[in-house]
Amino acid sequence: MPDHTDFYVKFWGVRGSTACPGSDHLRYGGNTSCLEIRCGDRLLILDAGTGIRQLGAQQPRSAEILFTHGHIDHICGMPFFAPAYQPGNRFRIWSAENRAEAALAALMSSPLFPVSPEMFGAEIEFKEFEPGATVEPGPGIVVATAPLNHPQEAIGYRICHAGRSICYVTDTEHRVGEPDDLVLELIAGADLVIYDSTYTDEEFPDHVGWGHSTWQEGVRLCEAAGAGHLVLFHHDPSRDDAALDTIGAEAHRRRPGTVVAREGMVLVPGA
Repeated sequence: MPDHTDFYVKFWGVRGSTACPGSDHLRYGGNTSCLEIRCGDRLLILDAGTGIRQLGAQQPRSAEILFTHGHIDHICGMPFFAPAYQPGNRFRIWSAENRAEAALAALMSSPLFPVSPEMFGAEIEFKEFEPGATVEPGPGIVVATAPLNHPQEAIGYRICHAGRSICYVTDTEHRVGEPDDLVLELIAGADLVIYDSTYTDEEFPDHVGWGHSTWQEGVRLCEAAGAGHLVLFHHDPSRDDAALDTIGAEAHRRRPGTVVAREGMVLVPGA
């Protein structure tokens, strides 16, 4: 196991659209989007899909929670994040134009949910930023942001710490033959790029307008941007373990070092 005490990412949820528990999804996992990024003694949580429930079992007392957007697969785990109900804990939730607060209020409202966000016992602070802004959620942590091409818009993140960088670019739709300049700028020279790989290039024409991309586009973008390792993420819930094995093998042949995200995986940028 490499030393990952100062800066690393751990995957708690890797699926898109909806959770998909079942025997065919055991090795990669069936929870929706949630990442843990450790920057020294500071914890960042990216998205609050169903994977955040299991992260909460680790009982973190404070964290910076960065939402990409308010679609349900990226926030539906927040009401089940046990540390948010514990007095004395403290969490800051970041989102573009404060969409997180409105999205959680809608999710945790009657008749959809029995309790409202007012039931959170922890101190919850909502922080907003303009898409494209750079924020510093903690000492020595710089987070660049970029708007993504997604219905109701999403945000891509580049987390920089200790001279290394992790990019989180999910829920974005590319235009065939037209690399997204904002994404290229965000991931330029990054050590690790986690990219929306919901579809394949062959499937993509049937899903134009759905707001997602392909693993092949991730390869093209990383090559053009001179980025480091590519991680395929936001797997379609219909992809079973065997299908992801096949995609992972082909992606590794296309760009050696490329991996398919799976729950529990820990990666160190630059390792």
